[in-house]
Amino acid sequence: MVNLEGKVAYITGGTKGIGYGIAETLLNAGMKVAISGRDTQNAKEVAKQLGTEERVLGLGSDVTEPEDEEKAVNAVLKKWGQLDVVIANAGVGIFKPVGELSTAEWRKMIDTNLNGPFFTLKASLDALRRSQGYYITIASLAGTNFFASGTGYNASKFGLVGFTQAAMLDLRSSDIKVSTIMPGSVATHFNNNIPDDKDSWKIQPEDIGLLVEDLLRMNPRTLPSKIEVRPTRPDKKNT
Repeated sequence: MVNLEGKVAYITGGTKGIGYGIAETLLNAGMKVAISGRDTQNAKEVAKQLGTEERVLGLGSDVTEPEDEEKAVNAVLKKWGQLDVVIANAGVGIFKPVGELSTAEWRKMIDTNLNGPFFTLKASLDALRRSQGYYITIASLAGTNFFASGTGYNASKFGLVGFTQAAMLDLRSSDIKVSTIMPGSVATHFNNNIPDDKDSWKIQPEDIGLLVEDLLRMNPRTLPSKIEVRPTRPDKKNT
């Protein structure tokens, strides 16, 4: 892709955290960006914060509903006529011992973290074929490293990594690039955290944005299909 000027991206879960950081970075690189969240009004308000209507679109979409993702992608195509980059970022984490995890909580994580990226890809696949575009999932180091109280989250992220890697093999013959990014601790609102100075040691959302930009600018002959990223110097309590 290399030259990003005028390219179009769609980012799920783009109203805050990693998704917001990616949106800011891609806008600064000259792209047009659509962000989605479950709250339509909030998505529209965040889009106004990011930029003008000519370059930013805020959409309401629940990624666990395939029809929502189809409508979101169609809205992007109606506005800009193309879709070059899709970032499946929406995610949720509930951390409890397996005996305390409810069926509803399990389903919420699987539906959002695993089914959601599948529905997003299915909705955008034809557009990405036309643009020879890029599909990126935001997974987690929890997709290869299991931990106590992480049964649902680990299962969803292990699944997401496997899904993304298999999709990469399916789609590269169509000149669609597919990668998964697996961050460690990121300074976001995830798991009811309120980012402040205590999170200064963590990866920042804009760092993931720059990583996405680097992937998009890489020579098309080269595909980093799975990227693990960690804080350089983790907090001692988290080592």
